[in-house]
Amino acid sequence: MKKYTKQVRVKIKKLGINGEGIGYVNKTILFVPGALPKEEVLVKITNQKRNFMEGKLIKVLKPSPERVQPKCAYYDQCGGCQLQHLSARGQKRFKEDIIRQSLKKFQLDNSQKIPILKTIGMKYPWNYRNKLQFQVRCQNQQIAVGLYKENSHQLINISDCPVQEPLTMNILQTVHQLIEKYHLRPYDERHHDGFIRTVIVRIGRKTNEAQVTLVTRTTKFANQSSFIRDLIAYHPEIKSIVQNVNTQQTALVMGDKEHVLWGKRTIDETIGNETFHLSSHAFLQLNPQQTEVLYQEAFKALDAQQDDIIIDAYCGIGTIGLSLAKKVNHVYGMDIIPAAIEDARNNAKDMNIHNVTYETGTAEKWIPQWLKTGIRPDGMIVDPPRTGLEPSLIQTILKYPIPKLVYVSCNPSTMARDLRELAKLYEIQYIQSVDMFPQTARVEAVAKLTLRK
Repeated sequence: MKKYTKQVRVKIKKLGINGEGIGYVNKTILFVPGALPKEEVLVKITNQKRNFMEGKLIKVLKPSPERVQPKCAYYDQCGGCQLQHLSARGQKRFKEDIIRQSLKKFQLDNSQKIPILKTIGMKYPWNYRNKLQFQVRCQNQQIAVGLYKENSHQLINISDCPVQEPLTMNILQTVHQLIEKYHLRPYDERHHDGFIRTVIVRIGRKTNEAQVTLVTRTTKFANQSSFIRDLIAYHPEIKSIVQNVNTQQTALVMGDKEHVLWGKRTIDETIGNETFHLSSHAFLQLNPQQTEVLYQEAFKALDAQQDDIIIDAYCGIGTIGLSLAKKVNHVYGMDIIPAAIEDARNNAKDMNIHNVTYETGTAEKWIPQWLKTGIRPDGMIVDPPRTGLEPSLIQTILKYPIPKLVYVSCNPSTMARDLRELAKLYEIQYIQSVDMFPQTARVEAVAKLTLRK
């Protein structure tokens, strides 16, 4: 196999699932981050394997008409965004194409006939993330608060991020200043030493409430009272300050122990017409504006009627089910995380919603149990993590088929894999792409399935 030691000219054919440009050198696929379709680029080969190569973009020789100037000063370092150099129109088309590529890869029957609806984007695709999670380390004898450079342990000290809600960044900068003021030692991964590991800031976009979670290596917090006093004086929006203690030498961010240092345990966020309580562990989509769009599309696909009984699998804190509850007879939800179920039940109680049942455990456990008691679900919404549906849940769905099924996905590859199995009994009516995370290669989608007659 020929080794490429010099730079090569390449024509980019399409974008891959991570937003990288794809071209070919002597019929070998080449991945080039930062390159766009229809461009001719100069590339330095950085990694060469038998079946593929990776390259670094050196120069764009013939730019795409869709190429734009990235807005972020850290774009070429951070790795958090992959598509800031692609126009908003181009990004939306890319997300439709990735769904098509995934369906083709997993060889769904008649995949080319499945309607992929045009991506629903944002009018202003910036400043949408309502939560940040930045690491704290000592970098060049300075305290750095930021994100790791892609594929490295080099932390980039980030003072501004154009996809974050401005308030999250303002609070982060204040926390950074207070860490320096009160000499809180950053965590040292190599020696498992130091105090503060991670800063997490979450805001309620509609309520303007903020929560700060400080992940620390030990419980002891020097100058705690002064730190908190200064922080809330600078930011009256903060309603909750939590300390999470992670004593382990691990890549996991949060530990099992935590307590409220000041204020409430939760903050509030409103989705649609419902207000939810969010604890530090609670999962909520990071783009509240597009979350409403996503849920609207999920409900449209479900086409739920007033007498319907609905199962909300992977229910989390109940955002989907509770948003739907007033439109149906009853919602049954489950999640394997006990804290999420506790939050879901508390949210239902505070909303005065009584036609919901939430249980801890898997859907494959609870669906057969509920069926044995005479419950006959009319529809089901699944909103799994990026790993997709558990194989055991797919088998449960195929064994106990429910007439209407809506699959909410954050990973088109695992969605396509699961749809291939579900298509044994279900017809895929359409897939609706929603741009939940502009400037990134992440793809969110809603698939409407109906039981074959």
